[in-house]
Amino acid sequence: MTGTSAALTPPADAIPPVRHPDAPAPGELLGSHYEYCFGCGGGQSHGLHLEARAGEGVTVTAEFTVTPDHQGAPGLAHGGVLATALDETLGSLNWLLRVIAVTGRLETDFVRPVPVGTVLHLEAAVTAVRGRKIFSTAVGRIGGPEGPVAVRAEALFIEVKVEHFIDNGRPEEIQAAMSDPDQVRRARAFEVNP
Repeated sequence: MTGTSAALTPPADAIPPVRHPDAPAPGELLGSHYEYCFGCGGGQSHGLHLEARAGEGVTVTAEFTVTPDHQGAPGLAHGGVLATALDETLGSLNWLLRVIAVTGRLETDFVRPVPVGTVLHLEAAVTAVRGRKIFSTAVGRIGGPEGPVAVRAEALFIEVKVEHFIDNGRPEEIQAAMSDPDQVRRARAFEVNP
């Protein structure tokens, strides 16, 4: 990152992240945390439909294909869509820690344009934890997992309780998610993002 803010630098007393013993196995598809999530949900026709997989340690990999619905300038991905892909990938890391957390800060560098039709290959890692603060980084590449860097980000996630969503979300969606008979799906609906 260029010019990273002090808020994204882990303090000296931060600790290395520890993968939760019940976290998905490396290579396992994490799936959507909520059907209507713009980043990973299948219920959003114009969403990213990002698919993340658990990696080694506290890392994830993900992919999404830039469609014409995601463009800003003609033929190129919108920067906000690319930032959303980074945010969604970074948020997926919290599933490996088994915590509910929301984005507190996200700083993004746009390194090169991403054309429509491109598959963006993303990789993210938690770098440190201090109390409720989770520090992480991500990179997005074009042309394959080892291809040139197109975007990168550093983020700070803040661990919250489920009440964060219940107290602030629209009641209809909260009630629908809370009423889901599938306990895993119900818990996952509230796992990431503000």
